[in-house]
Amino acid sequence: MVQYNFKKITVVPNGKDFIDIILSRTQRQTPTVVHKGYAISRLRQFYMRKVKYTQQNFHEKLSTIIDEFPRLDDIHPFYGDLLHVLYNKDHYKLALGQINTARNLISKIAKDYVKLLKYGDSLYRCKCLKVAALGRMCTVIKRIAPSLAYLEQIRQHMARLPSIDPNTRTVLICGYPNVGKSSFINKITRADVDVQPYAFTTKSLFVGHTDYKYLRYQVIDTPGILDRPFEDRNIIEMCSITALAHLRAAVLFFLDISGSCGYSIAQQSALFHSIKSLFLNKPLIIVCNKTDLQPLEGISEEDMKLVMEMKAEAMKTLIGQGGEATSDQGVLLTMSTLTEDGVIAVKNAACERLLDQRVELKMKSKKINDCLNRFHVAIPKPRDQKERPPYIPQAVLEAKAKQAAEKEKRKTERDLEDENGGAGVYSASLKKNYMLANDEWKEDVMPEIIDGHNVYDFIDPDILQRLEELEQEEGLRQAEEADDDFEMDGKELTPEEQQALAEIRKKKSLLIQQHRVKKSTAESRPIVPRKFDKDRQFTTRRMGRQLSTLGLDPTLAINRARSRSRGRKRERSPERGANDGGDIMDMDVDTPNKKQRLRSLSRSRSKSRPPGEIVPGEGFKDSSQKVKAVKLAKKSAKKRNKDARRGEADRVIPTLKPKHLFSGKRSIGKTQRR
Repeated sequence: MVQYNFKKITVVPNGKDFIDIILSRTQRQTPTVVHKGYAISRLRQFYMRKVKYTQQNFHEKLSTIIDEFPRLDDIHPFYGDLLHVLYNKDHYKLALGQINTARNLISKIAKDYVKLLKYGDSLYRCKCLKVAALGRMCTVIKRIAPSLAYLEQIRQHMARLPSIDPNTRTVLICGYPNVGKSSFINKITRADVDVQPYAFTTKSLFVGHTDYKYLRYQVIDTPGILDRPFEDRNIIEMCSITALAHLRAAVLFFLDISGSCGYSIAQQSALFHSIKSLFLNKPLIIVCNKTDLQPLEGISEEDMKLVMEMKAEAMKTLIGQGGEATSDQGVLLTMSTLTEDGVIAVKNAACERLLDQRVELKMKSKKINDCLNRFHVAIPKPRDQKERPPYIPQAVLEAKAKQAAEKEKRKTERDLEDENGGAGVYSASLKKNYMLANDEWKEDVMPEIIDGHNVYDFIDPDILQRLEELEQEEGLRQAEEADDDFEMDGKELTPEEQQALAEIRKKKSLLIQQHRVKKSTAESRPIVPRKFDKDRQFTTRRMGRQLSTLGLDPTLAINRARSRSRGRKRERSPERGANDGGDIMDMDVDTPNKKQRLRSLSRSRSKSRPPGEIVPGEGFKDSSQKVKAVKLAKKSAKKRNKDARRGEADRVIPTLKPKHLFSGKRSIGKTQRR
């Protein structure tokens, strides 16, 4: 389980944002209204609360930063040295020390000003002390703004570091740049490390995970190391050195025997001997990579001699760990990441060596005695001189042999496909595994219609008989309709009535067609207002004429149309005479007298109550007293309304756009004041 998760460190705000956050929280979480009429103890308490609350917020925020950043002396030495390589632990500790100093200074400032506020003698004095206290706290934060920005950069970089557990099973890959380390980790894990044909493609540590014997191993890909003095190595190389020095892992030293990496075997051997002190007490395997370009047997004698020297050094580390000198298997391995030849063998050898070493260390520890006390191995004592070897019944052996033979004989679908013409020719039968009473039924064609229902479920044995009955019934109905073409209610029509009925039906069909045409184009047809209807096609007079020609009384229809166009019914008041309003019929939409209509509409509206009118229950003697009271109330509220944005409270909202600067026209040459 990973013990260090640097991704959970809280974001460190910069100096300006830090001040805005704290002051905004103080403004929101504490009261903002105070009046000079309050008792002086209440005024002191009001401003003391603001100073204390601001100090508490600064203290909590700064304490969170100090606590969440790791202490280099308390974490694993691997992470301590890695952070020192990446960020310089002196600068890191100075930044955290400045945060701690600022926290103490803010606490001291708050303590001093609270003591002064206890003796504040006026609202103005208390407010000035509060402003001074908050200002000094903000000044302290402004001074540590560079440290806050530095810690935020460190936090972002630490969040991008891989999650490496220093105590779990680990396989470490090291060597010169461009020798195939990243290609190897991509092959055996699901890591996606960038692989390019130039040196130092990998600039930081990358972690992948692989499984061996149901155990999870973490594989670390380190940047390339060059053979040069320790003090000349850069940050990228020092990441690899740190991992080699502090992680208890199986080390794979990669050797490019083809020389395509740009470095000879002699240079790689020199690097091996310069860092071999880091391999002590660690399983070491020398991996000769890129054998597809150059086999190990084909290198020169000098290079072979250097490789053998490296192998001898690896054997020494094996002997130092308690291994046998004769077992040189797994110390020098060859592979090719391009052809994947030997990749799995290298992985298995490294995991096996690491597992053996971890088990051996546990067996040597003091905890093993506690574990052995819990185990009991039962060994049966011999009853007589007869030997009783393990016995397996013959039936079990025969069944096992038969099962193996059937497994060999059974053909897969791939075998059948190859025998019958290959892909695209052979079609696998989906019915051969059906469990039916008779195997001959498997290939029967099943008549189906939609949704898999059988046709037989829909067969009616009497369908032909019912069809004949329906046809007979339909013939009888058609004969009855032919006889009753011009009959209504059982009475024969006269020739005049038949002619009128034919015209009515013709007119009806024509109206239906017109309605359908109008309905189809209803969305695209515009609605023409009445004032643009010059031809006056849709009027009550026209409707009356049309109804009169048909021999109908148009009065009711005209009244109904007029009542709809008015919107609401207006009745004549009893106190209005004939000269005032006229008849109801004078107010329809076709009335030519427009002034009369407008006057009638305005009369119907309700009027507002005059300001001097007395309502029962208000308590005024007469209307003049009410008018005077309303006037005094408006006059008393005038000053408060004028100063509504700027009161006696602690909060001040400034006038952001003064009228004398943002109103009126500018004359020529007067733009400099803006």
